[in-house]
Amino acid sequence: MGGTSAERDVSLASGIRIVDALRSRGHDVVAVDTAYGLLSRADEEALLAGGVVKTIPPDTQALVRLNAQLPATLRSFPPTDVLFLALHGGQGEDGTLQALLDLTGVPYTGSGHLASALAMDKDLSKHLFRAAGVPTPDWLMAPVAADEVRAGLGLPVVVKPSKQGSTVGLTVVKEAANLQRAIDEAFRFDDEVMIEQFIHGLELTVSILGDEALPVGEIIPKHEIYDYECKYTAGMADERFPAELSADETRTIQTLARKAFDALKLGGYARIDFRMAADGTFHCLEANTLPGMTQLSLIPQAARAAGIEFAALCERIVRLALERRESPSGAGGGRA
Repeated sequence: MGGTSAERDVSLASGIRIVDALRSRGHDVVAVDTAYGLLSRADEEALLAGGVVKTIPPDTQALVRLNAQLPATLRSFPPTDVLFLALHGGQGEDGTLQALLDLTGVPYTGSGHLASALAMDKDLSKHLFRAAGVPTPDWLMAPVAADEVRAGLGLPVVVKPSKQGSTVGLTVVKEAANLQRAIDEAFRFDDEVMIEQFIHGLELTVSILGDEALPVGEIIPKHEIYDYECKYTAGMADERFPAELSADETRTIQTLARKAFDALKLGGYARIDFRMAADGTFHCLEANTLPGMTQLSLIPQAARAAGIEFAALCERIVRLALERRESPSGAGGGRA
C-alpha cells in the first residue's frame, strides 16, 4: 500500500483497513508501504486513527530499491502467502508491479500485468469496450483544437489524464475557452490526456467479485461529478446499494459490466463505472482493477448489500488470488 502516486493517501487508508480486517479473520499480516518499507504497529495505529492521511512522507526512490530487493524478499516468504495489493494509480496499479510479481511466482490479488495495464489506459480500454459491444462515451485524445471538440463531442466534455484514477486531474469543461486550461491541468498527471463526451444522467457502478456481479450502486454526489472530495469525504455523496433500477435495467448493466471485465481480461475483482443517460442507455466510463477499500469506498458497500461483510470480502479476494495461481490458465475468475 501507499506508494508514490497521486492516490497515495487513499491507498494507505485502504491498506490499513485490509490489514485490520484480515487479522480479524485469524491471518498473519505484514503491512508494507512501497514508498517507505515495513510499517510498525505505531505507524499502523496512526493510519487507523486518521483515515485518508499523509502520515508517512513518500520516498520517490523507494520503488527503485523495492524493485531490486523484492524478488529475494518474496522468495523468503512461505509459499502459501499471498500479496494483497491495495495500491492505487501509478506503478502499483498500471501493471508494472504485477509484472515484477509474476517473475517471482508469488500470488497476488487482482488482475495480472496485462489486464492492469489495459484498464489503466482509458483510451485502450474504450476501444476494447466497443469491440466487446459495451457502449462508452465518444472521446478524442489531446492535442485537439476546441473547434474539433465542439464539432465531434459537443459541450460539456470531461478532460482527464488517460492513466489516472480517483478523478485526479479531471475537469468538466462547459465552455470552449476553458478547454486548453483543463488539458494543461490533466497533463500535470500523465503524458496522455482524454477529452470525453459528458453523459448527463445517473452515476452507477457495478463491482465484480470472481464471476459474480454484486448489487448495482447509484452515486449522487454533492458536486456535479463524483470527484475526489466526494469520494473520500463523509457526507459528500449519497451512495445507494442497491440502485433504484428495474430488474431488466439491473440485469443489463450487470451483463455489460461482466463484458467489460472480460474484454480487459481482468481477474479476481474490479469495479466498473457507468453513466445511465436519460433515454435509459448505459455508457461504460472505466474499469478500476484495484478499487478503493476505505470506509467510504464503493465495493465494500456493494459487498455489504450482497450480505458480505468487509473482512469476508477481503478473505474472498485472497482466495481468488490463490485460485488464479492454481488455475492452469492463470485466469483470475471463479467463486471463492
